[in-house]
Amino acid sequence: MAKDGPGGEKTEAPTPQRLKKARKEGQIPRTQELGTWLGVAAASALLPILVGSAFEASQELFVHVGTVVKTPEPENVTTLLGEALMTFLTTLLPTAIALLVVGVCASAAQGGVHFATKPIKPTLKKFNPLPGLKRMFGTQGLWETSKALIKTAALGTVVIVTSSRAQDLVSASGALPLSAVAATFADSAVLMFRVVAVTGLVLAVADYVVVRKKMMKELKMSKYEITQEHKQSEGDPHMKAHRRGIQMQMSRNRMMAEVAEADVLLVNPTHVAVALKYEAEKGAPRVVAKGAGEVAAKLRERAAEARVPLVQDIPLARALHASCEIGQEVPPQLFNAVARVLAFVMHLGARGVKGGFHRPGFEAPDTADLPKAGRRRAPTAA
Repeated sequence: MAKDGPGGEKTEAPTPQRLKKARKEGQIPRTQELGTWLGVAAASALLPILVGSAFEASQELFVHVGTVVKTPEPENVTTLLGEALMTFLTTLLPTAIALLVVGVCASAAQGGVHFATKPIKPTLKKFNPLPGLKRMFGTQGLWETSKALIKTAALGTVVIVTSSRAQDLVSASGALPLSAVAATFADSAVLMFRVVAVTGLVLAVADYVVVRKKMMKELKMSKYEITQEHKQSEGDPHMKAHRRGIQMQMSRNRMMAEVAEADVLLVNPTHVAVALKYEAEKGAPRVVAKGAGEVAAKLRERAAEARVPLVQDIPLARALHASCEIGQEVPPQLFNAVARVLAFVMHLGARGVKGGFHRPGFEAPDTADLPKAGRRRAPTAA
């Protein structure tokens, strides 16, 4: 037995079923960097608005503080505290909600939002220090170190670029109004946030590629595992029912197309319907569509739309439905009965009659020794 299991080395890409199972277990390729740096980018866009609204709100509060100082009544103090709390909420709450939405969207963009309980279940494997050491000193550790160095370098560059501007601002702050000082600091902060956010987003994309490649490698399967999965899927009753449903739908679609080209639709009149088509070069007349109950009703509707004659012949319709599968020629015992029906239809066509419901009143055919449906092989076309 090979080290990777009874199927040998895992060299095959994971199947859709394996990927679906991995998602249920919480194995989704995602990086925390994307949500973090998208949040920083959103903050850089919202920061000027936040600073402006906060500055205006602070000015109004300072005016109210002066009023309270002149008349320090408990009611005025309570009103001032309520206004301060409301200002705080209206200023910061929209920004916090926007950052929350950005984080959720970043998570959804990396495979959707899934709630998996398996990753948080305690197992003895999680107490094994070897995987942690391998991550720390292996390629994963080197990648994390590289990311940290790049982020530090980007932040340091921005700080150096903006520090001289901040020094000039501090030295001249006494001659500038408070609004100019706040605006200059906000501009510097926005510049720093945006440069760092762009750098972080580039790292996030690279990190996602690395994480996805690593996870897809872990999810690889051996040929033996793929074979076993296929066998289990074949035995799954839900898969079988799904395939049967698809096959039945495809068969019905083909029948609906065939009945529109049929020569006649024999009806019961309501419970059974059998469509016949005669092509001399292909031999005896064939059953091109048949059905009972709801299927028969749909066949009648389609035949009426295509102006295919509907002929009521209860014994013949029942006999053909019981003895023929779709694509089979009619049995020899029913040749004469079917020939009478086709001659009747041809006579209608010669008179210019297309479609309609007809009751010619033919004698019942001899159905003794008729084979059961499916026991005769359908002749193959030349």
